[in-house]
Amino acid sequence: MSSSGRPGPPPAPDPLPIPVVDNHTHLDISRDGNNPPDLGSVIEAATAVGVTRMVQIGCDLPGARFTVEVIDRYPALLGGVALHPNEAPKLHDRHQLESVRAEIERLASHPRVRVIGETGLDYFRTGTEGVAAQQDSFRWHIDLAKRTGKVLQIHDRDAHEDVLRILAQEGAPAHTVLHCFSGDMAMARECVERGYFLSFAGTVTFKNATGLRNALAVTPTDNLLVETDAPYLTPAPHRGAVNAPYLVPLTVRAMAGVLSTDVPSLCAVLSANSERLYGPW
Repeated sequence: MSSSGRPGPPPAPDPLPIPVVDNHTHLDISRDGNNPPDLGSVIEAATAVGVTRMVQIGCDLPGARFTVEVIDRYPALLGGVALHPNEAPKLHDRHQLESVRAEIERLASHPRVRVIGETGLDYFRTGTEGVAAQQDSFRWHIDLAKRTGKVLQIHDRDAHEDVLRILAQEGAPAHTVLHCFSGDMAMARECVERGYFLSFAGTVTFKNATGLRNALAVTPTDNLLVETDAPYLTPAPHRGAVNAPYLVPLTVRAMAGVLSTDVPSLCAVLSANSERLYGPW
């Protein structure tokens, strides 16, 4: 156990037969008062179990700066930069939103930044007074993704209807990903009909996630991605421990079971989908 009472690092799962991509991870964020993870060790551990490539997401200005720095140092990493929806109201209230947006746009021009995200809406942590700023920020990021030709990754917490509405109003970019998908079967079907990608995290392995597994079951494999959202959302049976990219195989195998497909076939399509979205590493 860690000093906080959380369980220690889970053991490495069995390696995947075909390498896959962790579509969304935060290697700049630590938990339990620990130091940020050592990137070389994180990448080495992930590579050993078949998670050979990762998309590092910086969702505030320090995180975006970190992302642009490390994607130049580590070939296994591509990057995403944006302002998380919970950041937008705070920056708006401090009259810093325009200047921070300008730097995010500058960082997004880096050729190894392939993602604008995570952006979107979060009505769980931000009250009604912050909704307008969140929605304005979401629209700005949609426009940035379209202007730069990069993938849009969306954070959606307790805001399904507004996320889909704003995407329809603004016109989604050519490639749009619902990161850590949390909707139901009906939403999954609508997203697929619109051509979006659904990225599933460790939440799909949780015992109480029947609705999420039902959503996965109706999603064609050509629309699927997998992620950790590390250091959060550690898959079962290690829920509560600190998450990291080397635990992706647990989620992949759970997804294969829901989809009644074999693990190698699922790995192959997950890898192909990632390369179709992000290009070569």
